[in-house]
Amino acid sequence: MTSGWLGLEGKGVLLVGAGGIGSACAKGFADEGAKVLLADLDADRARAVAETHDLERNGGGFVALDATDASACRAAVQLAQERFGTLSVLVHCVGINVRKPVLNLDDREWTKIIELNLSSGFFLGQAAGRLMCEQGGGSIVYFSSVSGLLAHKLHSPYAASKGGMNQMMRVMAAEWAIEGVRVNAIAPAYTETELTREYLSQPGVRESLERAVPSGRLGVPEDMVGPALFLASHRSDYVTGHVLYVDGGRTLV
Repeated sequence: MTSGWLGLEGKGVLLVGAGGIGSACAKGFADEGAKVLLADLDADRARAVAETHDLERNGGGFVALDATDASACRAAVQLAQERFGTLSVLVHCVGINVRKPVLNLDDREWTKIIELNLSSGFFLGQAAGRLMCEQGGGSIVYFSSVSGLLAHKLHSPYAASKGGMNQMMRVMAAEWAIEGVRVNAIAPAYTETELTREYLSQPGVRESLERAVPSGRLGVPEDMVGPALFLASHRSDYVTGHVLYVDGGRTLV
């Protein structure tokens, strides 16, 4: 049973990324009655998440997507439109990281991170934005990071991709606001997902990171669901071009 307060029931959502945060958000949108098409490079993972959260109950499902392929991104947006009639929401929730000093990074590592974290956001945002401008409105939610603001060592390509994402979405928001299309970003601090699991298991890392967060703990995927639902819904109709830090106060210190 949905609350109805957010007005997401029956809305078409293309959610790209079936990892920890993406999975939690898929459940959140489906629980609110939204129709969620979950896209991921790993079709088996997308299928498993779709089945776990019963996305088909509202007419949703899953699709395989290489988000670094511009034509594939356009096709995914078109598929969502055809499946749902209109596309109300795009959520971009994909990303990778390689923790190395600047001097130790090679060309391929830089390019891979920028292509997946940033270029995919442009391809999907451009395609969804074009459709949403034509249909008279919509909401795009990107998952950024506090690394887009803070100069974390060993994060140069990741930080560049997230800082670039923040500025990219602000330009999109400025260009499309008059068309009723809102574009915002959520910036988590360290969150317990597949992307961070190995790093957090190293001796002393978790404790050090927790000390840096005023709230005293790391984030979990469920912390991101409420903010994503809010930014996707009509309850945030006057919010656009905003980076919402969901970080336990990490950016305060």
